[in-house]
Amino acid sequence: QVQLVESGGGLVQPGESLRLSCAASGFTFGYAAMNWYRQAPGKERELVATITRAAGSTNYADSVKGRFTISRDNAKNTVYLQMNSLKPEDTAVYYCNTEYFGRSYWGKGTLVTVSS
Repeated sequence: QVQLVESGGGLVQPGESLRLSCAASGFTFGYAAMNWYRQAPGKERELVATITRAAGSTNYADSVKGRFTISRDNAKNTVYLQMNSLKPEDTAVYYCNTEYFGRSYWGKGTLVTVSS
């Protein structure tokens, strides 16, 4: 079965960096576009970044452009989110997601807290 397992979250101060990882299994990773979403307390889940299956194209929410970078290693079945210059408003649970043969799959999320 499809599994997505996020890791790398934690507590950081404003301006610091974190790298999130999402280990995927149960499907042909190289065939699937991958997404990172986040959900802040009291807010709706929002799309943060997307990467195509061949990593030929990436897209970002305006709020993270220039600070976050999504990448993937198809040999390791892993997608990453490098987050730099973190702000308190980046505090959220970050989720890995893929749409595969018409179904949407989610990880359980990893918490990122940005606070001084």
